Amino acid sequence: MGVRCVDDELRSHFFASSDGLQLHALTLGEANHLTPVVCLPGLTRPARDFIILALHLHRADGRRIALLDYRGRGGSDWDPDWSHYSIPVEHGDVLRLLDALDIHKAIFVGLSRGGFHALMVSKHRPESVAGLVLNDIGPRIEPAGLVRIKDYLGKLPVLRDTDAAIAHYKRLMAAHFPAVTDEDWRFYVSNSLNHTPERMRLSYDPQLARIMDSFDPAAPMPDLWEDFVAIRAPILALRGENSDLLSPEGHAEMARRNPLCQLHVVPGQGHAPLLLDTPTLTRIGAFVTGL
Repeated sequence: MGVRCVDDELRSHFFASSDGLQLHALTLGEANHLTPVVCLPGLTRPARDFIILALHLHRADGRRIALLDYRGRGGSDWDPDWSHYSIPVEHGDVLRLLDALDIHKAIFVGLSRGGFHALMVSKHRPESVAGLVLNDIGPRIEPAGLVRIKDYLGKLPVLRDTDAAIAHYKRLMAAHFPAVTDEDWRFYVSNSLNHTPERMRLSYDPQLARIMDSFDPAAPMPDLWEDFVAIRAPILALRGENSDLLSPEGHAEMARRNPLCQLHVVPGQGHAPLLLDTPTLTRIGAFVTGL
């Protein structure tokens, strides 16, 4: 596994997937007696989405934080076979990360799709889970949110600079995110896109959109309640106040069905909260240090 410094505190790691891709992760801090935190991003999102949270948690008590780029996202290789952008294949990559960093037990923070991966680790390797933070994801998701995601996935107009990119993302998202500041928008967009001489490009493989080709919003939605109820580690379930993927009723049901689940609502944000606002950072920090 290769390692290099990317700034004063973060380190960039490269490790191999089971099928030979080079995968990327960021870490903050060294292994110590405190339980590390492993951050798993959303469907199209890079590890860097978690940098502010990672700094907040690490500076509180010095624990190690690891942030994964799934295959096809961020600094990881794109997969020549788009069908490998699947939960089972990516779950294998998550386990490879744990092995590469010699992490035997961790607190998992999962943003949207990352929450599914956290639930899979809890199901298949429960001894590795000290706690779960699920960001705007639950055992049942709303089809309306998936319809919206499918509509923009893999698509990007020609954008020449960061200001144009910010304006584009505000048009897509601002109605659900009225509480997000200009500084936060800039951070989000900087993680979403890569600069090239010709134009801004997506920070993920556009072929990722093909995994939604077969999605039918009229079909019954599967749920993971059985797996969720079986979790025996503490859970903090976050929900964006304006989320269209996790309903208020579904969020409340999580605490009703599993007494180890605590709830937190992020005001003025939709799917999925950016984890940049002070109250949410403080709430996650208190949960992590309390384990």
